[in-house]
Amino acid sequence: MLVIGAMAVDAKGQPRDALLPGASTPGMVRLGVGGVARNLAENLACLGTRTVLLSAVGDDPFGRMLLDATAHSGVNVEHVVTSKAHRTGTYTAVLDRTGALAHAIDDMAVIETLTPALIYRKRRLFRDAAMIVLDTNISPRTLASVFNLTKKYRRPVCVNPTSASLARRICPHLSDTYLLVPNYQEAQTICATGQDLDAEQMAMRLVHMGVEIAIVTLGEMGLYYATSDERGRIPALQRDIIDLTGAGDALMAAVIFGLLNDISVSECVRLGISAAALTLQCPETVCPDLSLDRLYDELVI
Repeated sequence: MLVIGAMAVDAKGQPRDALLPGASTPGMVRLGVGGVARNLAENLACLGTRTVLLSAVGDDPFGRMLLDATAHSGVNVEHVVTSKAHRTGTYTAVLDRTGALAHAIDDMAVIETLTPALIYRKRRLFRDAAMIVLDTNISPRTLASVFNLTKKYRRPVCVNPTSASLARRICPHLSDTYLLVPNYQEAQTICATGQDLDAEQMAMRLVHMGVEIAIVTLGEMGLYYATSDERGRIPALQRDIIDLTGAGDALMAAVIFGLLNDISVSECVRLGISAAALTLQCPETVCPDLSLDRLYDELVI
């Protein structure tokens, strides 16, 4: 498995009381490891999948912390680029009292180090991977190079659109995308119909646009999924929420794990819901004791 995209240090603040505009609010701030691609890679490694991460960090203490923590989780980080010209990526989030995201700022300029030339130098990784997983933090030109290689080596591509502001980058490549997992806002950006579509309609439209498997996530309302042969809605598992950050990454990783192991799409989606439920009960962005046994223990639907 080859995962391409961002790794970052997460700083997450959660208030004890209501957030006050223009004022400091007492609460708790946690520092941890994150980045969409890195989270996906660690989740996959937790599920026993041999995973290589292609990403970039700065030559600084945060970068070394990310590399050490990610390697410790079982991910191969030998192809992560260390840049002296950039600082390590950071993601700063302000959560509300329920653990939902209120505001966030990401600083991912270091990912510019993943150029088309570097991607082609790493083409052996594409040849040797069973599947390619990526986020859209990488530039449009680099994204195009990735898809050129995946077509050359006939490798399926799974895409996390990352954010509504970055989701449009995947639009030229939808017909070459095996799995796409946007949230509702990201799906709206990609579909861009000017119509008020619901999640089920957007999942079906993404398939019509060329995606083989489309999953539109809806947080506490679950998700809709669609392929050319089936479609359905899976409700979320009702669990106490500590932190919603990373739940979508865990969901996608569990779906990918299932697809790699020839599990049916509907069962893959249920595994994804279980992974999300486990993750939102953890203060960490990736649940540290995620495993296949725990996924099936959580699976009650």
